[in-house]
This record gives sequence, structure tokens and C-alpha cells, in this order.
Amino acid sequence: LSRLGSGPLSSLSNWAVNNGIIKTVLDKSFGISAERSLPNFAAQPFTSWFKKRGQQPAGRKGNVVLFNDTFNTYNYPQVAIAATELLEAAGYGVILAGHKCCGRPMLSKGLVKEARAMARDTVQKLAPFAAQGTPIIGLEPSCLLTIRDEYRDLLPNDDKLAQVAEHSLMLEEFLAQQQASGNLDLEFVDDSREVLLHGHCHQKSLVGTGPSHAVLGLPENYSVHEVDSGCCGMAGSFGYEAEHYDISLRMGERRLLPAVRESDAETLIVAAGVSCRQQIKHGTGRTALHPAEMLRNALVDKAP
Repeated sequence: LSRLGSGPLSSLSNWAVNNGIIKTVLDKSFGISAERSLPNFAAQPFTSWFKKRGQQPAGRKGNVVLFNDTFNTYNYPQVAIAATELLEAAGYGVILAGHKCCGRPMLSKGLVKEARAMARDTVQKLAPFAAQGTPIIGLEPSCLLTIRDEYRDLLPNDDKLAQVAEHSLMLEEFLAQQQASGNLDLEFVDDSREVLLHGHCHQKSLVGTGPSHAVLGLPENYSVHEVDSGCCGMAGSFGYEAEHYDISLRMGERRLLPAVRESDAETLIVAAGVSCRQQIKHGTGRTALHPAEMLRNALVDKAP
């Protein structure tokens, strides 16, 4: 749906998802809350941008595969673009594997057969890169970490999965590892900024927010504080469902949304999860950045 709705049809698609009558129909007929704003579709998906700019110079530190998920390809391409520019500034050549959906949305709805087929396709696409030792860098925690977690149950006999999972890292993990080994040479602005971080549930349970703290604090005068919160309340499609809309907001109002409202207007709100950023926007009107956007914007030659 995201692929079909983006590109040349984006204007029509965005009109449709924001039309009051259509939102009412979606609410009454499909259970998608009319109170929510669905993500807009990009006029230029990330993959189109990536292809249009042509061949780039080889990275002096080798290549990485950018695991571009559906949301950051067709709905929020600015995130994948920021990640590409950040990784290239760090000396890495960015390549795409040409994979399809990771299968996470299907798995969350119990469509195990469909999710398994997508998982198998994803592993096949990524395996050649993993075999060469090429890092696979993900932006959306729930997508990237599905490879390291649920794929083990979906594909118990896949002899290529272990190697793919071993080389699959969130962007923050990869950058933190490079920084720890003295292999990260990025020049950041010397501005002083406060950063308010919200960790994604999959991220907190499987990785932790330590890598996020490490890399968001790379600009010397950036001070990072994490919201002491649980789930933002969206949990993927959960918060979009009319029957769960109220409880979704109540979850966000426990700690996350009040913390965002109480923060200074100049504070940078940062969240890796797309659904977390959607909840923050819906509940507070504030725009949260992906870590890739915050770091790219803080580069000396990329600062707004």
C-alpha cells in the first residue's frame, strides 16, 4: 500500500487519507480511528532519491547495507536520506539490498505464513552481504530487530540466518561500535542543545538505549536525557485502531507526552521508532527526529 500510494499518486493518496469522509468510513468499516492522522505518502520515495542521484564515490572505509524499511522508504524518506548522508560523511559507501517488507506487520497480526515468506526473502537478499562481512544497518527498531529475534522462530532451519542476524545492527549500535574502536571521524557543530530521548520498546528489550546515548552525545555540547517511560502507546498499529485509541493515548500520557510538553521549545525530541514519533506528534504537536536526522543535522557541513 505504501509503495502504491507514494510517488506519482502521492497527492491523491494524501488527500484521501486526510479526507474527513474517508476517515469516517475507515473508522466505521475498518476500525481505523478517525481521530488519528495516517502517515502521508512521499512524492519521492527514498529508493527513487537513491537511484536518481547515481553512482557515488566508493567509501574509504568500505560499504554498509542500509536496511531501508517500508515506513522510512515511502512515508518518511527524509530519515533514510539523513542516514545515507550521515554514513557517507563517516566514510562508508551505502548500498541497498533490494529487499521487500521484513514481514513484521504481518507477524504482528498473526499472519505467520505470509511473514515467513517475507522473512525468507529478506534473508536471501541480505545473506550475500553478510557473507562478505558487510554491516547491515537498520533504522526502524521493530524491523531490524525482527531479524535478530523472531526470524529464529520463523526460519529455524535457515543456515544463512545466523550470519545475517550477526551482521544486522541498528544505526546507533553501529556508530557506537565505530566510536568505541576509534573508527568514527565526524565533525559536529559546537552548539549547545538539550536532547530528550525516548526509547522504542523493541530497542529497550533487545539492545537497550546505551548506544543511543553514546551517539546522540557525540556533538560535544549536546546534553542527552532519556524519558523514564514505558511504551509510547502506539505499539505499531495498536494506536490506530479505534477500539484502542483511548488506551493508547492514556499510555502516552503516563510519562512520555507530559515530558515532551514540559521540555523547552529548543529541546530536540529524538525517537528511533516511527510509531513513537507519530504518537509524539499526535499528542503534543512536537516533531520528533530520528537519531539519523539529529546527527546529520549536527554535522558541520550539514547544519541547517
